[in-house]
Amino acid sequence: MRPMRSSMRVDQAEGLRRLLVRNHTQVVTLVAGKPGVGRTSTTINLAAAMACSDKEVLVLDENNAPNNLLDHLGLHARYDLLDIVLGKCKPRDAVLSTKGFFVISTARAMCSLAQLQLTDQQRLENALAEMSRGVDVMLIDAAMPILSRLEGLGGQAKVSSGLANGISLLVVVDATTSGITESYALIKRMALDNACLHFEIVVNKVSDEQAAMTVFSNMAKVARRNLAARLEYLGCIPHDDRLIRATQLGKSVLEAFPTSAAAKSYMELSKKLMHLPIQQREAEDGPHTIIKNLMGQVPQSVRQHSKKVTHDVNY
Repeated sequence: MRPMRSSMRVDQAEGLRRLLVRNHTQVVTLVAGKPGVGRTSTTINLAAAMACSDKEVLVLDENNAPNNLLDHLGLHARYDLLDIVLGKCKPRDAVLSTKGFFVISTARAMCSLAQLQLTDQQRLENALAEMSRGVDVMLIDAAMPILSRLEGLGGQAKVSSGLANGISLLVVVDATTSGITESYALIKRMALDNACLHFEIVVNKVSDEQAAMTVFSNMAKVARRNLAARLEYLGCIPHDDRLIRATQLGKSVLEAFPTSAAAKSYMELSKKLMHLPIQQREAEDGPHTIIKNLMGQVPQSVRQHSKKVTHDVNY
C-alpha cells in the first residue's frame, strides 16, 4: 500500500465537490432507502476494490455505533471530524488506516453542525483544504436514515452529505418488494426536496444480472415518468455466502475471497464508478462554499435555537 499522502480530507456538500474537482478527487455518496440492504458492506468492498486499483481512498462514516462502518472493520476511533473542528487534534490524527484505504468518523460532526461557531467553521474549512490533497476517491457511507439528530434539540434536521447536490449518488437497492419501494421513496424525496435528478443504481443480493435489470428497469421507468429523474444502472452484486463470511471476519470479500463472484462484481462496479465523469458547474469555489452549503441544510429555526446551546460538545 502506498504511504498516506500529505493528508486526507473530509466532508460533503456541493462546495466540497468543487474543491475536490480541482484536486481530481471523485466523491461518491452511498445511500439506501432502508436498513439491511448492504450499504455499509458495499462501501467497504468498493473502497477495497478501488484500493486494489492503486487508488488512494478515504471513506467517511456518517453513522453512529453500533453496527456502523468502523464496527464492521473492527476499528476504534480515538478522534473524529468534530475533534478536528474543535481543535483537539490534527486531521492526520483522526484518519484510520485499514485494508488498503483510510476511514474517518464524521457522525458527531454532522449531528453538531448547527452548533459550530465562526472559529469552528474556519477550522473545518482548513481541514477540508488539507484533507483534500492526495485523495483519488472519497466514499461517503451516508447516515441511515438521512437525518441527523442535533444534540440538545428535540427534533431532527436534514444535515447529511447524502442530501448534497453535485456529487455522485449511488443508491444501493435490494431485490425485495420493500427494498424497491423504499429505494424509490428515497429517490423521490431527494428529487423533490433537494433537486437531485441523477442517481447511480447498484442492485444488491440478486440471483443474476437479469433479475437486477428487471428491478432497475421498473424503477427507472417510474422515476422518469413521475420525477423527470434519470437513473443509471452500474451493476449488481450477487448472493454469495463468501461475502457474508468475509463480513463476519471483519474483512472485505476481496481480501478474504478474491476469486469469489462477489469480489469480481465489486471490481467491475469500482471500475464503472471511477470512469464516471466529474460534473462541473459555474459557482463559487473553496472551503467557504462547503460550510455555506452545509449550514444551508440546517433549518433557520434550528440555527437560531442552537445559538443558546453551549459551545463544548459532550461525548
